[in-house]
Amino acid sequence: MHNEEAERQTVIAEARSWIKTCYHHAADVKGYGVDCGMLLVRVFVDTGLCEPFDPRPYEPDWMMHRSEERYLGFIFDRTKEVSLPKPGDVMVFKFGRCHSHGGIVTCTNPIAIVHAYKPANGVIEEDVFRNTALSYPHRTPRYFSYWAS
Repeated sequence: MHNEEAERQTVIAEARSWIKTCYHHAADVKGYGVDCGMLLVRVFVDTGLCEPFDPRPYEPDWMMHRSEERYLGFIFDRTKEVSLPKPGDVMVFKFGRCHSHGGIVTCTNPIAIVHAYKPANGVIEEDVFRNTALSYPHRTPRYFSYWAS
């Protein structure tokens, strides 16, 4: 049996170990460059919770021209949607026509995430509701958990 709390803390620690890595589209090298999608992939693969997979290639502006929930596709395959997040879960936001940005929840009151954020030029941890671009209601945040049954 897996220790869910220990796994969640491992996910958070791994996500935080990427902080200060520069933002770089479709990259996944800690300390050099990563984007939000590949950060999620690396965290869950590198902690051993997911089998290795690679959703690339994808264009930097794919979400502006398509309604297909491509970003959610690789999240849906490995998690279940939940109404309230717990630390270690994934939070996603709508940018463009579909959900195309996400991060790892590190705290729930207030909700904070570690995410590779292009406007910050790197991986940061922040209170979601202090970031006006993320807290707009039309971002329609959703939460997904690897541990949901």
